[in-house]
Amino acid sequence: MNSVLEPRIAMVGAGLGGLTCARVLQQHGCSVTVFEREASADARPQGGTLDMHADTGQAALRSAGLLDRFHALSRPEGDEWRVLDFATAAPLAQQGPSATGGRPEIDRGQLRGLLLDSIAEGTVRWDRAVSGVDPLADGTCRLLFGDGTTEDFDLVVGADGAWSRVRPALSDAAPGYTGVTFVETGFDHCDTRHPDLARLVGNGSMLAKGTGRTLVAQRNSNGHIRAYIAFRAPQDWHVAAGIDLGDQGAVRAHLLRMFDDWDESLHYVLRNSDNGFINRPLFVLPAPHTWEHVPGVTLLGDAAHLMPPVGLGANLAMLDGSDLARALVTESSVGDAVRAYESIMLPRSIEAATGSAQGLDHLVPATAEGAGRGARGAVEASSPHEAAPLVR
Repeated sequence: MNSVLEPRIAMVGAGLGGLTCARVLQQHGCSVTVFEREASADARPQGGTLDMHADTGQAALRSAGLLDRFHALSRPEGDEWRVLDFATAAPLAQQGPSATGGRPEIDRGQLRGLLLDSIAEGTVRWDRAVSGVDPLADGTCRLLFGDGTTEDFDLVVGADGAWSRVRPALSDAAPGYTGVTFVETGFDHCDTRHPDLARLVGNGSMLAKGTGRTLVAQRNSNGHIRAYIAFRAPQDWHVAAGIDLGDQGAVRAHLLRMFDDWDESLHYVLRNSDNGFINRPLFVLPAPHTWEHVPGVTLLGDAAHLMPPVGLGANLAMLDGSDLARALVTESSVGDAVRAYESIMLPRSIEAATGSAQGLDHLVPATAEGAGRGARGAVEASSPHEAAPLVR
């Protein structure tokens, strides 16, 4: 940063985007404090596998000086994918991993650990929940914490995800339900305990889709397969069905009825999971989501542009973090840096949101035609990007 006094920068959220921004800032000698409501780095599971794209996620890792360490952890073979006919489990389309390793996979937890290990000790203040922010008249911003205390900063960056506590300082937008729900489950030690499923999924991702219903299963590291049962339904589908989500047997029975006309080999995903079922309704921010510049505060990642989980979210969050950090170390003031960053990020996110919405329509088609049961339809509607969706 080209200024006499080093700016006080606060990052709200220790996710992939916020940590990428913190890492790049520290590479250039800038200080930053990351506030995270979770009690520790391992307070909860971090989710499934991510495909890192060369022009977004990998570009951000290169800016952060972490690309080689990423490649040492990643799984290039995870870029493999296959589409199966839901009624017969016969292959409709498949693709092996890219010869250039264009989109290697990595578990979200491993990637977050890589970023955490790369920043200075004490950068993240764990168990420090932010309740809101107040932009101040002098162009700075006040962080409001859940315990009633406050701290002032020259820049507060909302990297705090879908239900951001920072976003209201910039926008009245709130996430809305997409009409699609994912129910997540998982399989441990799949090659020894679930060999038939392991063969069905292969080294990467498996997808089968019918009208309004889709099954996705993906390899993670350490022999784990994570699966998503996706369907179009009201957000309170379980209430209408008279199901207590805590009753795993009732959830399993309902899902089996929902997919009763599917091939028995695909029913394995529903009958034999090790990890129970987690209900995950999908929410998105309105698109386009933009705001007028407010001094002292900005957003990145899902806080700025929550999209369907079809492979872009983590990549864009990391690129946002990298772009914002580089603007902060090259522009002459915090205000100029944020304006420069938002002028790039906002148009990019609008384009990405449109593509992601189309990707979700391909993933969970509303019509039989969209389901594309023929090989031609599967190839046209299921690129590798769309065949490997994740809860990012």
